[in-house]
Amino acid sequence: MKQYLLAVHHAYDAPPLSDDEMQTAFAQVDQVNTELRSAGLWVFGGGLLPPDSATVVRVEGGNTTMTDGPFAETKEQLGGFWVIRSADLDEALAWAEKCSRACMGPVEVRPFEDEPEG
Repeated sequence: MKQYLLAVHHAYDAPPLSDDEMQTAFAQVDQVNTELRSAGLWVFGGGLLPPDSATVVRVEGGNTTMTDGPFAETKEQLGGFWVIRSADLDEALAWAEKCSRACMGPVEVRPFEDEPEG
């Protein structure tokens, strides 16, 4: 089975969810997580703190610098993710639809590179 990243994107300048909406999203995501585990597809998942909590580490010319994040200045940032095992892209997309509905945000699907045979 191939592994896929299901990445949740948040526009941090958008109005925040109400407390009721947030609790609904938490409950819905917990349900999807339970379904993924029951289906044997769960690898890992988690939410992330806002981009301003990030530290960017760079090594250039042998010198290391650390700066406050985020790495990229964009309207949307990664807000959380799932890593799942899936038979194919179609199955991963079906789960991404469930995940998007649950967390009430867009979910990007990206396959992991295959490990070299060796």
